Amino acid sequence: MPPSLRKLVLFVHVVTSVGFAGAVAAFLVLAVAGLNGLPSAYLALPLVTWWVIVPCAVAALAVGTVSGLGTPWGLVKHYWVSIKLILTAVALVVLLLKTQTIGALAVLAANGAIGPASSQGQYAMVLHRAGGLAVLLLAAALSTYKPRGLTGLRL
Repeated sequence: MPPSLRKLVLFVHVVTSVGFAGAVAAFLVLAVAGLNGLPSAYLALPLVTWWVIVPCAVAALAVGTVSGLGTPWGLVKHYWVSIKLILTAVALVVLLLKTQTIGALAVLAANGAIGPASSQGQYAMVLHRAGGLAVLLLAAALSTYKPRGLTGLRL
């Protein structure tokens, strides 16, 4: 990959990855607000999920894969790149698995059928987003510190 293209791909990867983590942080704030007596916060969750988090997550994963394939780091050559790829993919899968609960909470809030801490789904939103944010921060730390170690694989 030519240096100018490599820098562009890196830029897009950083922006989408930071956007992914920031949107998850915003989601977490909304989920905590809903849990603590502001059920209208749940109305924003599907919007944040489908219009910000999912696109950023998919883009970060796709552009990160392109970056790994087009740079000397490789996709599975270094442990830190492989782990980061797995963490991002798992975060995206868990997010997609939770979209039904996200939508259900928004419907309950719209119908006035949800109050502070009245459903297990409310706790799950906080727990899963806090865990997701921790995973994304770990991926950012791996990108920053780039721990040594080769997998012995090439790709």
